[in-house]
Amino acid sequence: MPHSPLDCLLLPEWLVPVEPAGVVLKNYAIGLKGDRIALIAPREQALKIPCADIRELPNTLLTPGFINAHGHAAMTLFRGLADDLPLHAWLNEHIWPAEAQWVDEAFIRDGTDLAIAEQLKNGITCFSDMYFFPDIVCQQVHSSGIRAQITVPMLDFPVPGARNSAEALRKGLQLFDDFKQHPRLSIGFGPHAPYTVNDQGLDNIVMLAAQLDAPIQMHVHETAAEVQQSLDKYGERPLARLARLGLLGPRFQAVHMT
Repeated sequence: MPHSPLDCLLLPEWLVPVEPAGVVLKNYAIGLKGDRIALIAPREQALKIPCADIRELPNTLLTPGFINAHGHAAMTLFRGLADDLPLHAWLNEHIWPAEAQWVDEAFIRDGTDLAIAEQLKNGITCFSDMYFFPDIVCQQVHSSGIRAQITVPMLDFPVPGARNSAEALRKGLQLFDDFKQHPRLSIGFGPHAPYTVNDQGLDNIVMLAAQLDAPIQMHVHETAAEVQQSLDKYGERPLARLARLGLLGPRFQAVHMT
């Protein structure tokens, strides 16, 4: 039990701690000191500690923040755009043309700010992002107070903010240097999908991720068409190709996997 005054005391009706797992505490309090949790104790015990800011939270379940493990934050501004179509028709006929027309630094800044606000409002305190102009996303994360993993998108064709994968890689490596000491930001590699990044590009990412101990996040086995395309082109399924190239391992985050 800390004896120094607390900065803030939260009094929810129910509290779900990280440890022990699977426990719901009733009539417990959380005491904050600076940006740290300094106390978890029964309500009566916590109220004996001096604190100028005591907040009653009736009918409230207080939990650790949720984590959004994959997303494209600024695409909130494309919400509802042809979203009832098969993936490849959606990408080729609608999303990629719209991105070529509209996506710039201002679009990324506004869309990311909207996504961060929506996430925080709904209890998400950490998210992973894979989208264009990742340097802008990092700036918005830094100013907002949220936590994030920002993965640098890499594709074999020009995208907003990068004329080719080499330019995307160069800018991504700069982000590793700029934010390596940041307390709330981590940088990773974001090769878009097996069908949009060639073997040489993936080889480079594997090498750099090992050197930097950086995560790799990638869309994998998202549709049956993707699997068949890989069988036709490479004679193996996408996961088998990625395993052959050395991507699979503790640093690899495969998203969708339907």
